[in-house]
Amino acid sequence: MATSEQIGAGRERWQRRYDAARKREADFSTLSGQEVDPAYGPPEGADIPGFERIGWPGEFPFTRGLYPTGYRGRPWTIRQFAGFGNARQTNERYKMILQAGGGGLSVAFDMPTLMGYDSDAPFALGEVGHCGVAVDSTADMDVLFGGIPLQSTTTSMTISGPAVPAFCMYLAAAERQGADLSKLNGTLQTDIFKEYIAQKEWLYPPEPHLRLIGDLMEYCAENIPAFKPLSVSGYHIREAGATAAQELAFTLADGFGYVELGLSRGLDVDVFAPGLSFFFDAHIDFFEEIAKFRAARRIWARWMRDRFGATSEKAQWLRFHTQTAGVSLTAQQPYNNVVRTAVEALSAVLGGTNSLHTNALDETLALPTEQSAEIALRTQQVLMEETGVANVADPLGGSYYLEALTDRMEAEAERIFAKIIAMGGGEEADHGIGPVTSGILAGIRNGWFSSEIAESAFRYQQALEKGDKRIVGVNTATSTVSGEVDILRISHEVERDQVELLGRRRGDRDGAAVQAALDRLLAAVRDPAGGNLVPLILDAARAEATLGEICRTMGEEFGAYVEDPRF
Repeated sequence: MATSEQIGAGRERWQRRYDAARKREADFSTLSGQEVDPAYGPPEGADIPGFERIGWPGEFPFTRGLYPTGYRGRPWTIRQFAGFGNARQTNERYKMILQAGGGGLSVAFDMPTLMGYDSDAPFALGEVGHCGVAVDSTADMDVLFGGIPLQSTTTSMTISGPAVPAFCMYLAAAERQGADLSKLNGTLQTDIFKEYIAQKEWLYPPEPHLRLIGDLMEYCAENIPAFKPLSVSGYHIREAGATAAQELAFTLADGFGYVELGLSRGLDVDVFAPGLSFFFDAHIDFFEEIAKFRAARRIWARWMRDRFGATSEKAQWLRFHTQTAGVSLTAQQPYNNVVRTAVEALSAVLGGTNSLHTNALDETLALPTEQSAEIALRTQQVLMEETGVANVADPLGGSYYLEALTDRMEAEAERIFAKIIAMGGGEEADHGIGPVTSGILAGIRNGWFSSEIAESAFRYQQALEKGDKRIVGVNTATSTVSGEVDILRISHEVERDQVELLGRRRGDRDGAAVQAALDRLLAAVRDPAGGNLVPLILDAARAEATLGEICRTMGEEFGAYVEDPRF
């Protein structure tokens, strides 16, 4: 039990840190003009059982947030995920988002790019520009970010299998702008574990991908310290059908695996761990989602300190981006999706998200139109500017219901962590990287993760079909007066023009320089002591080697991975 003296001492520590921190110039009163405190806690003199697990904002275990000021210090970053068609079209959308108040960019790539294919590859036929932007080489990155200063714009890129080549093209484009690469700030997803677990967009077997990820972690820690080389993603795990607890546990386990990878490379946990960030889903069950976010911070802080020896606060922090749940959107009565997105976004904010993307009402049908993208952006701005939710840090902290949900979420996650470690042979077995990593690799190969998610998705679908769970417009309140919405359609001309452009660029580049760069890369890939591959991939990107060429070159040695079918 936390005694009244301990709680009082914590309040004093928080107050000192709050007073010393920078705050925004803003009105922190209610709509009626009532002043509110920056944080609330137990009444003076109260003894609260378990309060040390709740604590104060900005203090270990960070259940109530990373900063003593909450959003009074700075609000969450509005980072709208966007990409479609070709680089020029997406560049126009980025400029619209930034001019309308977006705080950073988040790049959506098309399926060929996500799979490491060029736009003229046979597997790319019919897919170019449809679920994101087509990027074949650094020249496309030049156009994608034309007129957008990368040194002063935080950029997130949602790509995992070919993440390192795509990142190197981004670096080469930034160089051509005259940027100081050491000053770049942003996030690269790179999370290959979740691809095997849920999204299925890998290029090679797990071990080669882990080699590339280790190289990237080393490179960023040494050369681009503000850039986060890994965004550990629970979003796609949840979208595949996982429960909130599974999303939490599988995602944090993946994060622990990457910590083990960094330690196995001899990196200092206090140096590289701040470069890890997370990406969660904000689903429709309001309080469960808030509890999930709070439990995530608490678990991560405790494991980083007690298991991995992180001593700095930044190495113990779990910083995360949130996207509202795509699977909660319905094609039926799509205007209802505006309400769903607003509720989900509010749960992310009350859970302390660091950045946020709000889905558009038409995303279950097609890529967002400009109008629906603007509504999604305005949803965040209404929450930020009108509702008062940014005035108080963790305003629901101490709620009996929320704290019980948070504790239950943490306990379920710990049970899953133990199962994962056992699958890898347990703590005492001989592990190449670490016990959590061994368990993850075993769970990938034996299909455990996929089967767990499939079972959860099946149970939910059964509940929907029985009517135990309800979705407005789908299995209840199905009558409507609203008609169809206009949707964005990608013309077949996008693929034709991109393929033609790619052919011209191949003809205009220095072919000998490209081949020499690819040959050097292949030699290093084949040599276990070949050193860090990132500089060699960057050289190939500077020479205008295409994404497909770089990925195929490494694939000559790394090989391919085929998942065992399981039913």
